[in-house]
Amino acid sequence: MRSTSVATALAVVFSSAALSVVAAGTASAAGTTVTNIGGFVVDGPLQRVFVGDAANGRILASDYNGTLVDSNAGLGSVSDLVLSDDGSTLYAALPNTHQILALDPATLDVRTTYSIPTDTGPRHLAFTGGKAWFSYGDQWDGDIGSIDPSVDPAGGTDPVAMAQFPTDGTSVGLWGPALLDTDPNRPGVLAVGQTGGDSTDSMAILDVSDGAPKATAWYFGDYTLNSGIADIDLVPGADQVLVNGTDRDGWADGRFSKAGSYPGAWGADIAPNGLVAQFNAGKVAVYRPDATKPLRTYSAGSTDYAVGNLRWAPDSSRIFALVPNGSSFTLKALTQPTLNVPTLTVNAPSSAARAKKLTVTGKLSATVPLPSGAKLSVTRTDVESPGGKALAAVTVKADGTYSFADTPPAGGTVTYKVTYAGDAGHTGATASDKVAVSRAGTSLSLNNNGKLYNYGADVKFTAHLGTTYKNRSVKIYADPFGGDKAKKLIKSGKVDSHGNLTAWVDMTRDTAVSAVFDGDGRYAPKTVKATAYARVKISTSLSKYYKTAKIGSTSYRWFHKNTGPVFNTTMTYYPGREHRLDLEIYYQGKWYQTDSEYFRLATNGRTAVQFDAPGESGIRARMRSVYVNGSSGDTVNSTTYGAWNYLYFSN
Repeated sequence: MRSTSVATALAVVFSSAALSVVAAGTASAAGTTVTNIGGFVVDGPLQRVFVGDAANGRILASDYNGTLVDSNAGLGSVSDLVLSDDGSTLYAALPNTHQILALDPATLDVRTTYSIPTDTGPRHLAFTGGKAWFSYGDQWDGDIGSIDPSVDPAGGTDPVAMAQFPTDGTSVGLWGPALLDTDPNRPGVLAVGQTGGDSTDSMAILDVSDGAPKATAWYFGDYTLNSGIADIDLVPGADQVLVNGTDRDGWADGRFSKAGSYPGAWGADIAPNGLVAQFNAGKVAVYRPDATKPLRTYSAGSTDYAVGNLRWAPDSSRIFALVPNGSSFTLKALTQPTLNVPTLTVNAPSSAARAKKLTVTGKLSATVPLPSGAKLSVTRTDVESPGGKALAAVTVKADGTYSFADTPPAGGTVTYKVTYAGDAGHTGATASDKVAVSRAGTSLSLNNNGKLYNYGADVKFTAHLGTTYKNRSVKIYADPFGGDKAKKLIKSGKVDSHGNLTAWVDMTRDTAVSAVFDGDGRYAPKTVKATAYARVKISTSLSKYYKTAKIGSTSYRWFHKNTGPVFNTTMTYYPGREHRLDLEIYYQGKWYQTDSEYFRLATNGRTAVQFDAPGESGIRARMRSVYVNGSSGDTVNSTTYGAWNYLYFSN
């Protein structure tokens, strides 16, 4: 199993972030959070992903889907994790208590606790040559140590060895805590990268296969190979290390020198087969060894935040990435990393005539060459084939371009979807484009537009549909005025032999009635609207009169001159509605308006307005209530005038 430690510098950057361990694409999966990533390792045989919670002292275990399956809490602190070469033991570094735990990966039970005699560490871990290696120290006094799990301390021998970094051939040695990395295919080789504080560019290759570690190569101090180490990986099959996921530095004759580079990154991990997975802000890129173009690129959260870290599965089948998600990181499995993702384009004309031939073009391209004669499947979707109709397959030309002709039988929006199924080296790809195909127009009408009706009238609306191809159905909607009532479908069906479809509307409000034809393969959709208007219901009466008698041909309510009349109004209620009360006086053969005032209706739709007594006889007056659209507080009905009520004041 590979183990790559990420520098304290990166840990500090992400220390305030939280990590959510959930199943990729599974909203119901169990999850948890950490405030700092404290180690990250993948167990192939168990198909487990282990993540350390540095701040809360926990180790979290998830399956290959990212679902949390186990945890061990109460550890105080965790700075790094590593698996033994045989996968039988999980080691955890606890810097606050200066311990290294040996745990059972299957249960996370602690088997052995190793005390590390230092007050600064342990920091980072690696396993090779049958030993667990750790770094410790702080600025100016870094070093490494080891644990030999085969040593039984009961026999009097301490399995923990300190001060293991060789002084021979490394000049000043380590001036800070070190990152460690190993390669399971190169047992006994340990990569060391100094990090933290000043002078963080030093690195070494150590031979730890037998006895005391020996320096195979050493680099110190001039920053020509790097500007500080935040990540270091041994490169499989080559005497090289990958620094910060970007620079490849080779070693020979005890020295390091530049060997090449990948595009810039924050860090990386290298699979046993040599594939490099880089992480950056919002993306993960996979490269073949020494390549400059990515084999595959994954989107990994917001580009405002860098991916926290990543690890390869030991069989190179997938990458596990800690993807930023706001203030947290989500554990996500990135599958099919060895498959290149092709780019497929489709270009159809923006518009075309129905039943006329059109041509669709496009291109299939990839950063990894595609097989010759690749085939594309084509599907046409339209109003007559909503589920799609398969067209003849298309062969891609040598330059990646393709084209095909088609004669769309139906109008409207026609979609051409082109699909590449993929191959041994490429994922599938799908793209589509739409064409607006012309259709003939038809006639559609609706009666009663602009008509005014009494409150509660049942009105028949008739929609008339003209010539169409296959669709003879119409929908009729009623949309009463006022925000408290929604538009409602009141009738849907086929028109009769005369092309008519009728629906009834209870006219309690002004109402917009619409008729809709959805169109068909040859005739375009159409909608028409008719707005009909409804009066309110008004009834009025007078109180406190002593008789009813006619003056001329008009019936009057008679009041004593010292009695104030009460004018009663009942009107269709609507929230906030008022009615206008008009008062006119008869003088010298004509009616004159003397007062007009609005009164708020009670929730039962009624008002009672008391007038003062005039105190003199011989006065003729009349009153009425009026609903005025807009002025009465709403606009849901049409202006309605109530009947006049006539009054006469006598002695």
